[in-house]
Amino acid sequence: MSRPDFNLLVTLDALLAEGSVAGAARRLRLSPSAMSRALARLRETTGDPLLVRAGRGLVPSPRALELRERVSQLVQDAEAALRPATRLDLKKLVRTFSLRSSEGFVENFGPALLARITEKAPGVRLRFVPKPDKDSTPLRDGSLDLETGVVGKATGPELRAQALFRDRMVGVVRMGHPLCQGETTPSRYAAGQHVLVSRQGAEKGPVDEALLALQLERRIVAIVGGFSAALALARDSDLIATVPERHTGRLRAGMHSFSLPVPQPEFTVSLLWHPRMDADPAHRWLRACVREACAQ
Repeated sequence: MSRPDFNLLVTLDALLAEGSVAGAARRLRLSPSAMSRALARLRETTGDPLLVRAGRGLVPSPRALELRERVSQLVQDAEAALRPATRLDLKKLVRTFSLRSSEGFVENFGPALLARITEKAPGVRLRFVPKPDKDSTPLRDGSLDLETGVVGKATGPELRAQALFRDRMVGVVRMGHPLCQGETTPSRYAAGQHVLVSRQGAEKGPVDEALLALQLERRIVAIVGGFSAALALARDSDLIATVPERHTGRLRAGMHSFSLPVPQPEFTVSLLWHPRMDADPAHRWLRACVREACAQ
């Protein structure tokens, strides 16, 4: 039996990560025709089509989905084994990291995170990037180092995730609002005027489904794209904002917060990164800094 060409693992990793011949070719700095020939060799070696035409693009076969994380880890392990062993000197580290997060993360956890970074590695700069959507492409192509968020269907299946903290949704109103006094019943909550947070511009959310189960409907008079805008409106009006509690702690300063009178599940905010960065010492150190800042 002939010995397999282990160089094909690198090619397969790029193809499965990019999902296209052109993207894999760019990553490995090969011509599209050379990558097409490599894909043909992989198909012959594995006995599987791996990437199948679907419209104008390619989709992974079941075998490719099964191999994706395994092949990625094999390539990372090989790269780590061949990389010169160097001890990370934080005092001499000069690097810019990019972290994408939803509104409230920087305000709540940014100061503690930056304090840790600047104390240990004064040459490191952290670039905070707003999060308009859950597209995993920036982590895949390396334009982002880290992201915080809730793992869901839109999260790339190959991404690494580590839990940072648990959170829940709460109602928020200005001080002196009628809901500051007495029990906040589902009826009182629904009777108020509400501001809804939706990055995609949806007109209803999970809270509305919970109210509908009680035969109640709230009146949404404003829809905004972020938590800070919702809280700014609620701070200077009678609007009720519904936002994540821990994520918006500092943004809610001076306002009245209350538990929602309808059931809403808690959720986990996680730290996300691409597996290619697993073995990078500086990246590992930064991930530890984020975890420690969020643990305070």
